Amino acid sequence: MKFITLRLRSVALVGALLCALGAGMVTANAAGAEEVYWSGARALPIYSVQRDDNKVALSFDCAWGVDYTDSLLQTLEAQKVHVTFFMVQFWAEKYPEYVKKIAEAGHEIGTHSATHSYMSRLSETEIRAELASSASAIRSLTGKAVELFRPPYGDYDDLLINTSLAMGYYPIQWDVDSLDWKNLSASDITSRIVGKVKSGSIILMHNNGLHTAEALPLVIDALRANGYTFVPIGELIYRENYEIDVTGRQIPKGTA
Repeated sequence: MKFITLRLRSVALVGALLCALGAGMVTANAAGAEEVYWSGARALPIYSVQRDDNKVALSFDCAWGVDYTDSLLQTLEAQKVHVTFFMVQFWAEKYPEYVKKIAEAGHEIGTHSATHSYMSRLSETEIRAELASSASAIRSLTGKAVELFRPPYGDYDDLLINTSLAMGYYPIQWDVDSLDWKNLSASDITSRIVGKVKSGSIILMHNNGLHTAEALPLVIDALRANGYTFVPIGELIYRENYEIDVTGRQIPKGTA
């Protein structure tokens, strides 16, 4: 009986530990706001913004290729929409003409790191080097300071978020994922975006998605028909007196 009692106590203890771990679980590489688990003290990037004016932001990550970038830019110009491009340093250095073309078209540019690494695995010194180097490369091509940072793979931890903020960069995630990198059809990309957008949403797309350029005019038209307007992320977010709620939503301070 003593053995059975001890065995039961051990099982109960393991179960309690698993429950505790589950309750406090956080993810270091969340892909969207629906995947954020709150521990009560975690530093979070901005996934979306609390707004009641139906403004949303389209964003494009640039890491591989430029095959469809001209088409994207043509659509954005025709639709009179300005967006945010997040560029990896090696992409910017490989395609400097596109960095300049994007900047000259009036679009906002943020850093997507220097090497597209899993940055939660880096030391503070390494993080600072990635951010400083990539921002410098972009600034040298555009003449404009970099203010926004999107972690590669959506991967982050407290050190990365706090270090980027200390360096003057707003860390940006997203709450609407197009999944265009999976080569979804234009109609599927459009449906995913339109079905999830709300006022203050940040939409993730990629400049070299197979059907992204084809989907873009459909997305813009559908969201406009639903009453949404488009601004770059830098115009969507609050620059001061804000808080981040448990879903990663940026809100004016004192309204939580």
